[in-house]
Amino acid sequence: MDLFIGLFITFCALIFSIYKGLFVGYPLLLGFLITAYIVWRRGFLLKDIIAMSYQGGKKAFVVLEIFVLIGAITSIWMASGTVPGIVYYGMKYMNPNYFILYAFLISSGVSFLLGTSFGVVSTVGVAFILMAKSGSVNLNITAGAIIAGAYFGDRCSPMSSSANLVANITGTNLYKNISLMFKTSIIPFILSVVLYFVFSLQEPLHFIESGIDTEIIHIFKINWVVLLPAIIILAFSILKINVKFSMLMSIIFASIISIGLQQHELMDVLKYIFVGFRLDANSPLQEIIQGGGILSMWKASLVVFISCALAGIFDRTNMLKSVERILMKGKTRYQLLIYTTIVSIVTAAVGCSQSISVVLTNQLMQKSYEDKGIDHYHLAIDLENTGIVLAALIPWNIAAFVPTTTMAVSTIGFVPYAFYLYLIPICNIIFLKISKVKSVSR
Repeated sequence: MDLFIGLFITFCALIFSIYKGLFVGYPLLLGFLITAYIVWRRGFLLKDIIAMSYQGGKKAFVVLEIFVLIGAITSIWMASGTVPGIVYYGMKYMNPNYFILYAFLISSGVSFLLGTSFGVVSTVGVAFILMAKSGSVNLNITAGAIIAGAYFGDRCSPMSSSANLVANITGTNLYKNISLMFKTSIIPFILSVVLYFVFSLQEPLHFIESGIDTEIIHIFKINWVVLLPAIIILAFSILKINVKFSMLMSIIFASIISIGLQQHELMDVLKYIFVGFRLDANSPLQEIIQGGGILSMWKASLVVFISCALAGIFDRTNMLKSVERILMKGKTRYQLLIYTTIVSIVTAAVGCSQSISVVLTNQLMQKSYEDKGIDHYHLAIDLENTGIVLAALIPWNIAAFVPTTTMAVSTIGFVPYAFYLYLIPICNIIFLKISKVKSVSR
């Protein structure tokens, strides 16, 4: 009973922080302290609680390394003109009659290269919203397409922190997971393309007066060279080269382009990498092309570490044993996916964080999969097809709250139009039901 009271207090604090725009890490830390206190009251020594927290938190270290690289690569791609170049070429060759479809496809492509949904919505997303406003296109549909596309890469990019988190906590290979993610998302992606195509015909972009593309070429030197850092990531991904090495090489090339082509000073480039990229205050794109930097990732890093530490306590104290016993009733892969979907929705709603949802869902479902002889790769792909995407459909979860706040759109209006996010679990559940796949080890 004490645990549920603690979780309820934490949930209320998380909701309050989201409503007030406060950093979600603070109520999450409060929840960790409440849980630690409950465990201490149950007879565990303080040193054991610290050890349990550290053992759980260690699982976040690999992801934290990725966070550092993501922060650096996001800012240096802006400084080098890579992100502006992607936006520029996307807008230049885009047919306004298929605006919403392009919003989804371009967001998907950029998110795969960046590996971060927040980086997409803060650059390409903001640009598309500005275009939608100037062209009288429904903002909810546009936001839904952008957020769905942003989580395409957040789910399956080799640079994605969530993909690396899932691989790390399940003990699976990242690139094998990515291969499975593509296989299980082909039909949802095609269906999403068809739906966005239909809505594009109903909501064409009537005119483009934002002048974003013109401003980009005034500020940055744009040619094929600025796309090299992105090409490196794509090529290295195809060759299955270590993601951290490919990101590091991309950062180096982007830094060279920033200095050689964009004429930034070396000290400025180093500053961008650590504290983020900023244009002059009088630049029309100052609010659009800005951000990134290693320091910008400290909040996300803290959230992931605390959630993993919290999961470590749950694991070593068996506090969720009663819930696990209920989930053990699943007999087939189909039933387990249903349970995983339900658990991921609950944990995403209560935890208000994508990382918390993934870590806790893995914690609760792992024994059920092992008991039925289902290997960790099936668990990993089920986590990717539920917790990773469904968290972005819960308005108060930071996976949805940050993108909608960044783009200044409705926190709930986009949900019906983020087709890709809910088609993934729906299509996979239907597939398992039809094929009657049993829970056997492969």
